[in-house]
Amino acid sequence: MRFDVITLFPDMIENVLGESIIGRAMKSGAIELFTHQLRDYSRDKHRRVDDTPYGGGRGMLISPEPVCDCHAAVWRCASDMKTRTVYMSPQGGVFNQKKAEMLAEYDRLIIICGHYEGIDRRAIDEVVDEEISVGDYILTGGELPACILIDCVSRLCEGVLSDPECYEKESISCGMLEYPQYTRPENFRGMRVPEVLLGGNHAEIERWRYKAALELTLKNRPDMIY
Repeated sequence: MRFDVITLFPDMIENVLGESIIGRAMKSGAIELFTHQLRDYSRDKHRRVDDTPYGGGRGMLISPEPVCDCHAAVWRCASDMKTRTVYMSPQGGVFNQKKAEMLAEYDRLIIICGHYEGIDRRAIDEVVDEEISVGDYILTGGELPACILIDCVSRLCEGVLSDPECYEKESISCGMLEYPQYTRPENFRGMRVPEVLLGGNHAEIERWRYKAALELTLKNRPDMIY
């Protein structure tokens, strides 16, 4: 899987994703990450990419020219790959695990990060296949949402996780929240590990985990059940 991120802050993307599992996946070649500085495609001598919106209003809007020019250049880098372009936007559909699984079927994702008050609508209509939001709240830019998307999709790519069951049986993937987990010590400040987990009866453990997952889902995320 290849990720191309169009952004005003490439270091922000690279610093977040260059560590831990995703960082190791990049080093091993399981995934590829390329960042593209939007200002490099500015037609302004001061490398500005924004302007005031027509009709008035607060803030600045990213102009369509640098977005479309940058996207065209990025597209040509690997035009033979099965590609989808997404724009991280609070106006998009809310990102979830099913969406991550759908995106993981592509060979490459081009991700556009908005900033200021967003991007001129004409650029979105011209190059974007899908707008995606990471939740019903507002951030200062699309870089952190892009990192969330890349992390989530990368985990589904071959060679990133050592064991596919790592994601097949965890929260959300199985339709419920994951069951509670425990490790040593057996007794921590008077709180003991459930006895069933200590006995070695795998059938009983599976039944306990299913019941515990269902109870936790009903308590914290009933919308997943009803």
